[in-house]
Amino acid sequence: MEKKQGFFSALKEEVVRGLSPSRSRSSSPARSGSPMAALLRRKKHHNHVAHPDALIARSGSMRPLGETLTPLMEGPDPDGGEIGDSKRVGSGLGQWMRGQLSRAPSVTSMSYKRSDLRLLLGVMGAPLAPVHVSSNDPLPHLSIKDTPIETSSAQYILQQYTAASGGQKLQNSIRNAYAMGKVRMVASEFETATKVMKNRNASRCSESGGFVLWQMNPDMWYVELAVGGSKVHAGCNGKLVWRHTPWLGAHTAKGPVRPLRRALQGLDPRTTASMFADARCIGEKKINGEDCFILKLCADPQTLKARSEGPAEIIRHVLFGYFSQKTGLLVHMEDSHLTRIQSNGGDAVYWETTINSFLDDYRPVEGIMIAHSGRSVVNLFRFGEMAMSHTKTKMEEAWTIEEVAFNVPGLSVDCFIPPADLRSGTICETCELPQDERGKGAIVLSAHRAKVAALEKTH
Repeated sequence: MEKKQGFFSALKEEVVRGLSPSRSRSSSPARSGSPMAALLRRKKHHNHVAHPDALIARSGSMRPLGETLTPLMEGPDPDGGEIGDSKRVGSGLGQWMRGQLSRAPSVTSMSYKRSDLRLLLGVMGAPLAPVHVSSNDPLPHLSIKDTPIETSSAQYILQQYTAASGGQKLQNSIRNAYAMGKVRMVASEFETATKVMKNRNASRCSESGGFVLWQMNPDMWYVELAVGGSKVHAGCNGKLVWRHTPWLGAHTAKGPVRPLRRALQGLDPRTTASMFADARCIGEKKINGEDCFILKLCADPQTLKARSEGPAEIIRHVLFGYFSQKTGLLVHMEDSHLTRIQSNGGDAVYWETTINSFLDDYRPVEGIMIAHSGRSVVNLFRFGEMAMSHTKTKMEEAWTIEEVAFNVPGLSVDCFIPPADLRSGTICETCELPQDERGKGAIVLSAHRAKVAALEKTH
């Protein structure tokens, strides 16, 4: 009886053959032929016997996320059905991911407002960490002499976190990494000054999808996220960060090169420790009944200024990390940044975005502790102008990690080349805010100019 080719055996073959995005990048700006799509593209004659490769460390968690997803089985199915005696209920993991990254909008997504899905993907899709950090930067040497107690305590906590995550020596041996996961997003609540509207059918209205993440030293990463028929790409080649959304196209990001926040959610302990290297310990707090130390990291004024553009000014960006006193691992992370938008001749509008992430189900993958599930709650608060005109949007995301691999053979820098249609202009975080609110000042200004033009024409 012939066996189907394992997913990671196929993955290795595709990687060794070369994953250069130039092979698969199409003429469309959406870059539909992505590195991950190339990995999951299977030929029908690939049904020979394949042996698992022990060189690739992986982690498989086949638990479904929510009621809308069926159980998954190991290995992609090239024909959409099963082969021979290996027929089972469900579909292959690779086949499911390939469908998620290219499927048409579902009936559920059609019931969503396009702006709601855009807001979900814009804010929760691929946010960046507050400051620049390199995974190659060593942790500061633990010293208590002439060092404030808040700083030395933070360094000690990070030393414990590094040890609990697998140790610095093992983490330094990781040259590249790959992760695949499933996500479920929903806009659960909308609040104004006079009323609160809750999504009573959150489970039915939620959008399910998946993501793939590639990382490589130094400071290179690439992510694809497909939810509700829309796909977001983002990447970094070590020198610039770019992003592509269906509604904005491809742009470079403002400010210095920064890590992907999704990688800090239990997938990259070394970068996480480097991120909090300059943090301060500000106290303790219980998270889900577990005592935790709190580390606080603030973006410096130079970084905030570099990330600001035009009428949009990033006022502050703060990151809090909650490290368990029992296990030493990161169990909760809070990310908050405040933006002021000053329109011409109008009042300033403030946007405060707060992302709270809870990390669960830590399991070792070749000695590295990886969080295999978690959830995020995002609060998008808008205020300013009139005192009673504030709005608050609450969004939620849940994810599970299905596959993890380290030191994938053949992965090269060609996999992180920016798209060919990358525009020279830059884009800042405020471009992902709701268009009607962000552009209200511009609309008023254009209407005023139209009236002036009409009066001049009359005279």
